Amino acid sequence: MINLLLLALGPIFIIILYVYFKDKYDKEPKGLLLSSFLLGAVVSIIITTLIYVGFDILLPLEDKYSVPQQFVKAFLVVALTEEFSKYIIVRFFAQPRDAFDEPFDGIMYAVMVSMGFAATENVLYVLEGGYATGLLRAFTAVPAHATFGILMGYFMGKAKFSKHRIRLNLLGLLLAVTFHGLYDFFLFIEFVPGIWVGAFISLILGIILSHKAMKIHQENSNFNPKNDQTKVL
Repeated sequence: MINLLLLALGPIFIIILYVYFKDKYDKEPKGLLLSSFLLGAVVSIIITTLIYVGFDILLPLEDKYSVPQQFVKAFLVVALTEEFSKYIIVRFFAQPRDAFDEPFDGIMYAVMVSMGFAATENVLYVLEGGYATGLLRAFTAVPAHATFGILMGYFMGKAKFSKHRIRLNLLGLLLAVTFHGLYDFFLFIEFVPGIWVGAFISLILGIILSHKAMKIHQENSNFNPKNDQTKVL
């Protein structure tokens, strides 16, 4: 049991530490980071579960071999539901905080919420599926959730300091839903030979864009000594 829990949670905390140390110039309060993680682990999961139940009642998708149904399931039922449950925590808990004082903070808080969600989800999957499931998800589902969070957080970080806050916030949500939906869709239509490769391609692209997003916010940070501290974002 303990080994399975370590396998499930290990990748989560590796990613958290990686992104935390990428926040070079103004570290976030650890209490707020922990709160964001716990909200993702509990509240996001509850919201997601309730919406799933509603979809099962109102929009049952029972044909596993229907490409259109699996498309709806991937993008609307799973991706939108899960990313929205993370989004509202970042939007209403983290973004209004005074500590959220540079664009990179959008990435940091979105990753904490996403990793909280992924922690609960991963523990459940690994306890049920065992070591093979844990190893597979360590290199697929867990980093996928991280990339969704980074891409969302990139635009939510920009949004706080922009006149176009609503537009940028929703753009972050849309981008996360798009990548999440693509990833799941290619896995859901596994009955199409070789189509699962699309999931890994979307994951790799997400990782590349996530790395670029973090680098941009690092370089443009108002706490970066290379930048004019009086610059208006």
